[in-house]
Amino acid sequence: MTQIAPSNNHQTDLEAFRTLLGKSIKLDPVRHDDALLLRFLRARKYDLQKTERMFLDCEQWRASYNVESVVQTFAYTESFQVNQVYPRFYHKTDRLGRPVYIERLHTLDVKRLFEVTNQDRVVMKHVREYEKLMRYRLPACSAKVGHPLEQGCSIIDLKGVPLSSFNQVRKVLQSLSAVAQNYYPETLGRMYIINAPTLFTTIWGIIKSMLDENTVAKISVIGSNYAKTLLEDIEPENLPKFLGGDCNCPGGCDNADVGPWNDGSVAGFPIEFWESFKDRDLQQQK
Repeated sequence: MTQIAPSNNHQTDLEAFRTLLGKSIKLDPVRHDDALLLRFLRARKYDLQKTERMFLDCEQWRASYNVESVVQTFAYTESFQVNQVYPRFYHKTDRLGRPVYIERLHTLDVKRLFEVTNQDRVVMKHVREYEKLMRYRLPACSAKVGHPLEQGCSIIDLKGVPLSSFNQVRKVLQSLSAVAQNYYPETLGRMYIINAPTLFTTIWGIIKSMLDENTVAKISVIGSNYAKTLLEDIEPENLPKFLGGDCNCPGGCDNADVGPWNDGSVAGFPIEFWESFKDRDLQQQK
């Protein structure tokens, strides 16, 4: 894991939290590094008791959900069909070096989605991707910029999403956002919701109620004139052409999954295991 040095202000909090946790569980010096503990502390505003509860709940969830088994063996055999109705992917980095995650919701048809998969498997794929982000993508991005990174940048494209679909879409996103907030806190650095229709303001008010205030502060809702804003944070060559950038990956940016983790720019990357997920999904589909 990438090490994040705590500020002098919170070194004491970190040490106190580590001591407190040591009374309840055996800490893994590799997985339970400073970066992980600090993210949980920030999520609960450095309240030790609240942070301990959140952290122990997460550890219990990881054990009961068998997260490591998901990473090692889960095959999303329906990935091709799902990507037709719910395309989401990583694509290069922003100007700070953080991985950029993109969701294009214009094709998200919840009825069609659940004809080829189910809610449990959608969440399982989400968990596998979060583990890949934390253990593979972010370390590669950190090595590329020469200092620790622990957050990403997200773009949610609402172009063409009918307002009549938002309630169904909200239910899907709600379960995924709960996983992120409860078990992978403080990993969102910035989010842009683009092509938001005028009436989205009402729906956004509902969505905000599902999120904590720290997350809401990182989210910008923009209409169709979003390109200039995105380009302030993302280099043109790193932003897909369909979002106002210059990138046009062979086979499509939404299929490329390209970044410091696999573009050959960082020593020690790519790593075969983490790159094998796509092949695992395809092989077990046969």
